[in-house]
Amino acid sequence: MSTMTDAAPRAGAAPEPPAWISPLSAVRHGLLLTWRSLIRIKNNPEEVLGLTFMPIMFVALFVFVFGEAMMGDWRAYRDFTIPGITAQSVIFATIGTGVALNTDIEKGIFDRFRSLPVARSAPLIGAILGDMVRYLLTVAMVLLVAVVIGFRPDNGLPGVLAATAVLMLFAFALCWLSAFVGLLLRTPMAVNIFGSLWMFPLTFASSTFVPTDSMPGWMAAFAGANPVTHVTDAMRGLMLGGPVAEPLLWTLAWSLGLVALFFPLATRAYRRRS
Repeated sequence: MSTMTDAAPRAGAAPEPPAWISPLSAVRHGLLLTWRSLIRIKNNPEEVLGLTFMPIMFVALFVFVFGEAMMGDWRAYRDFTIPGITAQSVIFATIGTGVALNTDIEKGIFDRFRSLPVARSAPLIGAILGDMVRYLLTVAMVLLVAVVIGFRPDNGLPGVLAATAVLMLFAFALCWLSAFVGLLLRTPMAVNIFGSLWMFPLTFASSTFVPTDSMPGWMAAFAGANPVTHVTDAMRGLMLGGPVAEPLLWTLAWSLGLVALFFPLATRAYRRRS
């Protein structure tokens, strides 16, 4: 015969999260935990400084150092490369998602989330949505510097907002890849190194800084299939005019594919690590 002590939960035991939580509740829990990520940005102003000064450096280096050599006119190169620099700055920043998650795991912060009655994916959703705010700050800084040096997008503010939306969609998808890597590797340094190893080929072997038709055949083929090329070309078309439909469709396809693949993988890796 079981005693009341045996049947009752142990004193001080952490409450078990519900066995099943609806997707709508998971999103709601993720939005609540997004606030934690935003507070972390507020309490770590050096992160914001890094997100703002890095774009300034890229704009200055590529426009004024390489502009004349690339196109014979730094102003023409400025207009060509600003959409690419914007995309590159945000794409590189997604490495920080994996680094931050890995750091939180090492500190045991997610162990506390495990005892809360929230969806298992909620901490990941909150971290990524909080990072999206950081990426918007990066976009704003790049475009502010671009406007200061004379960049005037032909399609005006609507084109800039549409290009930003496309970039944010792709960044959101890429964050799930970064989250998976951050939860898979052992240390934040390893995440940073591994992330840089695959970010550099993606961002530089693309149409970010030069037209793909100026590359050798094998490199042009890689750049043409590179998702960063599709994102950059879509942003360039939306801001300055030109083909939009094809690169936009490719960007949507890449984004949906990345989320479909790495959202469950990141969630599963989170469950194993926490």
